[in-house]
Amino acid sequence: MSPATAPVLAADLTAGLRRLKLAAMRQLAPELLITAKTQRWSPEEVLRALVEAEVAARDASNERARRKAAAFPVLQTIEEFDLGASAIPAPTWAYLSSLEWVGAKENLALIGPAGTGKSHTLIALGHAAVVAGHRVRYVTAADLVDTLYRHLADNTVGKAIETLLRNDLVLVDEIGFAPLDDTGAQLLFRFVAAAYERRSLGIASHHSFEDWGRFLPEHTTAVSMLDRLLHHATTVVTSGQSYLMRQARARQGGEHLPH
Repeated sequence: MSPATAPVLAADLTAGLRRLKLAAMRQLAPELLITAKTQRWSPEEVLRALVEAEVAARDASNERARRKAAAFPVLQTIEEFDLGASAIPAPTWAYLSSLEWVGAKENLALIGPAGTGKSHTLIALGHAAVVAGHRVRYVTAADLVDTLYRHLADNTVGKAIETLLRNDLVLVDEIGFAPLDDTGAQLLFRFVAAAYERRSLGIASHHSFEDWGRFLPEHTTAVSMLDRLLHHATTVVTSGQSYLMRQARARQGGEHLPH
């Protein structure tokens, strides 16, 4: 029976389900009750079907809300991840995609040239974490520092950091894309220090760790930040030719790219 021809629930039941915010039950119940009657379901079977429908609908709604809050610039998934074209060893990828490191409040550091899949990896793992029920936030290092700068004026940097750390996993992309001044470096360090052993961080940078002094003005700041980032971390060095360059070459009829 289609929803258009299904009987309407009694007004008091409809009002009660609406008041309890059981939207999926309210939508499904009329048709399901007809099915239950014709197939002689037990009361327990009816109740189970209604509860399962409501739980599934709420899970889907919560996942959409978490995905929106994560603020991914694009949607990438681990199913789309081409491990064969990646520099990540299979055992390392198996551990990362298991998300055990998020539950353990460990970090992920991706280091390598532009176009070698760092952002794709961060976003794919972040999306998997969202699906698994974790709260995730994606941000570039420049946007993170700019946000913290704005909170300096009214002395609410700590509050802004704590808001970010309500998430289980914070992904900070493009670290070192632009040099930081002393204040910016201290703000970034303050964020990393606050997250240490409390939340998982996923970071990506074009710069090897030895070169972090290029965009952090103080050597001691770089060392202290790396100490906290890498104490409990999986480090992956990406390599190879830029994926975008390979795509461009393929469009010119040069080489075949794996999908």
